Amino acid sequence: MRCPDCRGLLLALAMVLGAPAMAGSKITATGGARALEGGAGAGLSPWSMIAGYGSSDEWSASAFGTRVSVDDFQLDIYGAAASWGDRLELSYARQTLDVEPLGLALSQDVLGAKVRVAGELLYSAMPQISLGVQHKRQRAFAVPSALGARDDSGTDVYLSAGKLWFAALADRNVLVNATLRYTRANELGLMGFGGPDGNGSVVLELGAALFLSDRLVLGYEYRQKPDHLRAVEENDWQDLFLAWFPSKRLSIVAAYADLDEIAGLPDQTGSYLSVQVDL
Repeated sequence: MRCPDCRGLLLALAMVLGAPAMAGSKITATGGARALEGGAGAGLSPWSMIAGYGSSDEWSASAFGTRVSVDDFQLDIYGAAASWGDRLELSYARQTLDVEPLGLALSQDVLGAKVRVAGELLYSAMPQISLGVQHKRQRAFAVPSALGARDDSGTDVYLSAGKLWFAALADRNVLVNATLRYTRANELGLMGFGGPDGNGSVVLELGAALFLSDRLVLGYEYRQKPDHLRAVEENDWQDLFLAWFPSKRLSIVAAYADLDEIAGLPDQTGSYLSVQVDL
């Protein structure tokens, strides 16, 4: 990553790797990887699971770094998450978007919280249902303002439901997740919040994952996007990902990402790579 602040992530990773192992009680991979905004999920979207492997009265913490590279944009993200008792999750992410054809960068901070309100991912008939919030603050508002964005900050609220079924397809475990989000964010918030064509939308985010083994997961995500700015059209995102969990200390997610048109530039497809280290 090119930003000088990434030194903090490298230090955090070194601290985690050097810390005594504190593997929690949850099954490998059920703590998820880190989504674009820092919370537990797969890649594009937060899922209902709580970050890490802490269960009951256990806690967990993790640090991560992500890069999304498509034709004309590069999105770098780093951050951390912590959780307690498989009930409460707190997260932070710094996102930096390089718009290569224009030679400019947009960035924002995302503070997140998620709480499991009902059900369990594995052992109850009811899906695990979690309620989350993500407060986002733009760090470079001049360009979003010129495009018609109303504000430099906003708060997303989402409700997520997910369920894992054992031996559901060809004797493989299957995980399905759906999220409803209320958001004022334009392109995650990197292009500000609200605009001439709306000041808030309810959008749908879907994900499904097939466990090829206990440590290797193949999945798909779809993220509906709002359309608040008259100057630029916003399009839905999707990805096809492969997640590897060699241990409870490390996860690596690689994906093919299709982000369609961004800021008038069409056919934004490319790669997604995220590395996460857990206590």
